[in-house]
Order: sequence, then structure tokens, then C-alpha cells
Amino acid sequence: MKGIILAGGLGSRLAPMTHVTNKHLLPVYDRPMIHFPIEQLVGAGIEEILIVTGGNAAGDFLRLLGNGRDFGLRHLNYTYQDGEGGIAEALGLAEYFADEGPVCVILGDNIFENPIRPAVDAYRADPTGAMVLLKEVDDPERFGVARFEADGSEGAATGELGQRVSTGVGARIAEIIEKPADPPSRFAVTGCYLYDARVFEIIRGLSPSARGELEITDVNNRYLGWGELRHHVVDGWWTDAGTIPSLHRASRLVAAQRTSTENA
Repeated sequence: MKGIILAGGLGSRLAPMTHVTNKHLLPVYDRPMIHFPIEQLVGAGIEEILIVTGGNAAGDFLRLLGNGRDFGLRHLNYTYQDGEGGIAEALGLAEYFADEGPVCVILGDNIFENPIRPAVDAYRADPTGAMVLLKEVDDPERFGVARFEADGSEGAATGELGQRVSTGVGARIAEIIEKPADPPSRFAVTGCYLYDARVFEIIRGLSPSARGELEITDVNNRYLGWGELRHHVVDGWWTDAGTIPSLHRASRLVAAQRTSTENA
């Protein structure tokens, strides 16, 4: 399995800081944001990694990361995305790198408290279809949100569904809705996805959304329509760091984690 980190875009929600650098090079507590997804992939046993970046600061990734030696890697791969065409478009640039094998994709601004290796290992055991990582959040309207199938009990509350999903029993995803005004659950689709090689065929067949982008939610819903979308609920906290409030939150969470580890 190969790893792909999507670290392009203009980072307009983090302006004016991103007027001078790529958002994924901004600090999250004690190190650059891009370090976190690299560490997750390496921790999951993935040694071949591609970083998709863009903008005027793309060269800074090479200056910061080099060939990945600091992460125990022999080599890091890079490719360039022009403008902001959406997550799916950025992923499409990695088709040559994937070389018809399965991939683990992480958005460069996503930070997980605990290792994603359990999900990666589960997908490795059967690397077909797709898998999304879910996390119950307080503000699901900011994300793609899972709507679950009924399991035979009328009026099942979100909390009850959450309990069943977190224990791996019961509800399956019926639909993923992008940034819903009235979320059907509190389970957000995090920015970590696992796909087989068909993902690139799906991307080539997508049409831009109303935002003018190729949406990763459309990719996931295509697998869902085939009955080939699995999910894994992550342990510990998860956050993005793509807005000023969430970047601040991410730094606080990482700082608390560091303090807890040092005092253990």
C-alpha cells in the first residue's frame, strides 16, 4: 500500500498567514502541520509516500522535508496541483504513483490523536473497495456526514447509532452528505480514506460540483452505491486545522497530548 498526502490549495481560510506560505507548513504546537500526516503513514507501515502540493510555496516542502530521512524514509515523492480543483482532483494527480495498487489518502490538515494503523491494517487484510474513517463531532455541519441505514429499531437516536457504530455492530452507511444544514448524524467523515485502484476511474468520470470542484464525497458515494464502502470509527480526538479556530484547537490538543506523555 502507498500513501498520499494532499497538501495543495490556497489556504484562504487561514489568510493572511497563507499569503506567505502553504497552510500545511504552518506550526501546530511544536512542529509543522505536514509532519502529522507523514508520521501517521509511517506509523502504519507505509514507506512509499507522495505529497501533492501547490501554490508559490511548493518548493518549501522540499527544503523542509527533503527525502524524508527524518521520518525513517529513504525517499519522498512530490507532485504539483495547479489552483484549487478539489480534493478528488488532487488525488487524481497521484494515479501514476499508485501504479494500480491500493492507497491510503490523508488530507494534510488532518490530525489524529491515535495511530490510524488499525484501520490501515483492516483494509490491508481485504484491499478492495473503499474505507472511510469516521469520528463523532460537535459540529458535523462543517464536514461530510454519514447517514446510517435503519437497523430495525424505530426512532433510533444518533447517540444510540453512535454506540452501535463505535462497537462495530449494526448500522451501515446509507449516504454521505457534504456539509448538511441539518446533519443526519454527528459522525463526520475524517480526511483519511483508503481506496483500491478504481478510485482513479471514478475521479475521471466526475463532474465539478456547484463549487467548481471535484468532490471526494462523490467518490465515496460511488463506492457506497456499489456496496463497497466500509467504515472505521477512530479512537481519541480528531481535528482538522484548516481554519483559524481549528488550527488553534489542534495546537491546544497536541500541546495537551505532549504534556500528558511527558508527565506519564
